[in-house]
Amino acid sequence: MPTIAAVTGHASAAGFLLALCHDYRLMRSDRGVLYMSEVDIGLPLPPYFVAILRAKITSANALRDVVLGARKVKAPEAKEMGIVDVVCPTAAETAAEAIRLAEQLAARKWNGSVYASIRISMFPDACRSVGIALFGSVDH
Repeated sequence: MPTIAAVTGHASAAGFLLALCHDYRLMRSDRGVLYMSEVDIGLPLPPYFVAILRAKITSANALRDVVLGARKVKAPEAKEMGIVDVVCPTAAETAAEAIRLAEQLAARKWNGSVYASIRISMFPDACRSVGIALFGSVDH
C-alpha cells in the first residue's frame, strides 16, 4: 500500500530516514526541520542509510547539503529540494492533509502486491540494502 509520512516536528537522523522511506511526505512549515546530524556528531552513516538517502534525495546538491553539510532543512526548502511533496501551515493541517491523501489513494483500490513490486523495482539498491529482494522476498 502507499505510505505517507506527516512530518509535524523535527525529523533527525533515523527519523529523517524513516520519513524518506515513505512514498509521500508532507511537512509543516511553522516549525521543525529535517536534519542528518551524523557529520556534526562524528558518526559514520551505515551503508543502508546512504542507499536510502541516495534513492530518495535525487538532487546531488541537495544530497550533499543534507549529508555532508548537515543542513537543517525547513519545509519550504525541503519542497524545493524535492524531499517533501506538500508543505502545510501547521501540524494539524499536515495531519489532516495526510489523511485526505491516504483516503484518495485508498480509493484507488490498487493491488498491494503489484504496488509493492513496482516500488521495489523503483528503488532496487535501497531495497537490497535493507534485505528486500526484487519481487518482495526477504533475503536471509
